[in-house]
Amino acid sequence: MNAISRRHFGQGLGGLVVAFSLSPHLAAAQQAPAAPKRLPGSLANNKQLDSWLAINPDGTVVLRVGKVELGQGSTTALSQIAADELDIAMARITVIAGDTGQTPNEGGTVGSNSMQQSGVAVRFAAAEARAILLDRAAKKLNAEASALTVSDGAISGAGGAKTSYWEVAKDGKFAREATASVKPKTPEQHVLVGKPVQRVDIPAKVTGGAIFIQDMRLPGMLYGRPVRPPSPWAELVSVDENVAKKMPGVVAVVRDGSWLGVVAEREEQAIAARAALRKAAKWRDKADFPDRAKLPDFLRSLPAETETVSEKTGGPASGKTVHSANYSRPYIAHASIGPACAVAQVEDGMLTVWSHSQNVWGLRQDLSRVLGEAAAKIRVAHAQGAGCYGHNDADDAALDAAMLSRAVGGKPVKVQLMRDDSFVFEPYGAAMAITAKAALGEDGSVADYEYQVWSNSHNMRPGPKEGSNLLGAWYLAKPFPVGTPGKGSQPSGAGDRNAVPGYEFPSQRIIHHFLPDMPVRVSALRTLGGFANVFATESFMDELAELAKADPVEYRLRHLKDERGRAVVQAAAERAGWKPATKSDGLHGRGFAYARYETVKAYVAMVADIAIDRATGKVRVVKVVAAADAGQIVNPDGLANQIEGGIIQSISWTLKEQVRFDRQHILSKDWETYPILTFNEVPEIEVVLLDQPKAPFLGAGEASQGPTPAAIANAIYHATGIRLRDLPLTPDKVKAGLA
Repeated sequence: MNAISRRHFGQGLGGLVVAFSLSPHLAAAQQAPAAPKRLPGSLANNKQLDSWLAINPDGTVVLRVGKVELGQGSTTALSQIAADELDIAMARITVIAGDTGQTPNEGGTVGSNSMQQSGVAVRFAAAEARAILLDRAAKKLNAEASALTVSDGAISGAGGAKTSYWEVAKDGKFAREATASVKPKTPEQHVLVGKPVQRVDIPAKVTGGAIFIQDMRLPGMLYGRPVRPPSPWAELVSVDENVAKKMPGVVAVVRDGSWLGVVAEREEQAIAARAALRKAAKWRDKADFPDRAKLPDFLRSLPAETETVSEKTGGPASGKTVHSANYSRPYIAHASIGPACAVAQVEDGMLTVWSHSQNVWGLRQDLSRVLGEAAAKIRVAHAQGAGCYGHNDADDAALDAAMLSRAVGGKPVKVQLMRDDSFVFEPYGAAMAITAKAALGEDGSVADYEYQVWSNSHNMRPGPKEGSNLLGAWYLAKPFPVGTPGKGSQPSGAGDRNAVPGYEFPSQRIIHHFLPDMPVRVSALRTLGGFANVFATESFMDELAELAKADPVEYRLRHLKDERGRAVVQAAAERAGWKPATKSDGLHGRGFAYARYETVKAYVAMVADIAIDRATGKVRVVKVVAAADAGQIVNPDGLANQIEGGIIQSISWTLKEQVRFDRQHILSKDWETYPILTFNEVPEIEVVLLDQPKAPFLGAGEASQGPTPAAIANAIYHATGIRLRDLPLTPDKVKAGLA
């Protein structure tokens, strides 16, 4: 096992040109005769090679993938994989991602699955495409394919014979289904995979280039704004549309039931008209939210579909100590830095919608149902947005844009939601309540473990089997019902994601209380239930370690049999200089946490160092040292970025974020009423990567999210002796504990 520290890498390889040749023996060995029963990754449902790759006579390659770029660097990593398998420079590759008119349908970009599903598919598709191109070249050069070499697409044979991918590409498309019969390159043969190649999407983002959907400009484009009610579910009683129609630049005011919108020639005109319509509209409130102060108890009181998702009986030991604890998390907003945006137009009978949706195919299905238009007449194309991490309101903006475009004869209309609309109406990450209970044997080890979690749905994405999960559809004169709440299943789970611990206990019961009734709108937020479940599990493990009079790291290793899990625990502890029985000065604390995301994906362990201002109760995270194992590493810098980004966002969730509301209104409407971590509060972060070059890719985009709150809570306990179990860990809670 090779431990790789983040600091070993620079900024990337720049304009690398790839040259690679195979001996006849090795080339022949790569022609594996037997195809697997099921094609790997997303090839299983997208078999046509031409749907993935196009080799162009002009010396370029188009790579088409269904997984979209959300800032996680996936298009860079997928380009690395394809370039390595094809023996070409990355600069030749253009990636088209998430377009219902051009790319394979890989479902949603969710659950850290881009590398596990799309990466594997690209690897096998590119390997097979290379073999086909070499077969064509062999016929052209009257040579054996195994005797040919490739250098950046140039093909050479014996006696100076030459051709290229670009020449043989003129013979036509691949026109066949993938077989996965060509063995991809071994790690030793990789030139790009495993290297910190510069992200292809970063230059435009740091130089003000037009890369985000918010930057889109189409000829003749108009600007739209929906007019949302003052609170969710409110009914529009009346509105004087003329107050807006008389305003400069206003093209149309559109009303359908309680859905209201405006289109104008310029964006500031649309904003002004929206404000005028809000004043002119009369609404009837219908919201009935729970008492936020008693939210965990409220969740436990809701009707539940209860399921035991994991059970093992080994018999508790005698002489046991029993300990239990309750934990909770509030509703959390996506709080995307850039408000949701979409552009729509109708041209030649085809509705095209550009959206930063995470699932363009599900969005197309929902748009088809709501608009009463055949799916074949709708194209949804992904464009990057400034923030996402789950099902935010990007899809809602897409429906708004489509409705407004149709209302003005199909002209292109751009809709960018206002900040307060995004906060009040987006689907939040579900609140959760958790109870953990354990019996300890005579040696302090866990003999019997019970864990219960209460949670609403974490999946109300577009594309349900019935109804609609687009906000505007619920306000129409003929409204669509809300889709059936998604429940999820193990091992990935949803509300019960990571509820099953990665530790070995002789006896355990993991119980999921699924709550179909939703007091506020919820859906997928990064890690789904994994954030709260790892927080609870890893906080509880620290509590049990204390009862057992054991060091928290040793106690975890005592119950952890997975060797790769043990390796990340040991690597994090070693790099952080963890010392058992270290006393705190009362102002500084150190905490540990570990998890394997979704129990089947990347492993992460971390040590968090914190400082506490006892006068104000404010907690500051000073440093985090994390170790991660995500299988084979494609881009070390990109992987480290994902671990770092998850830690930073999770610190914000842990210390600050919660949606505030009263019985009828959402009160979190801006950055003052929904504060997030600021730049000067970001701690020093050190990431240690454990590379597994011969192992499969493991999803890592959400893997560091869960351990972070537990490491912080455990550090607070180390510093103060107070155990905080209800997120967020705000100064008032710290002060109350200290008092």
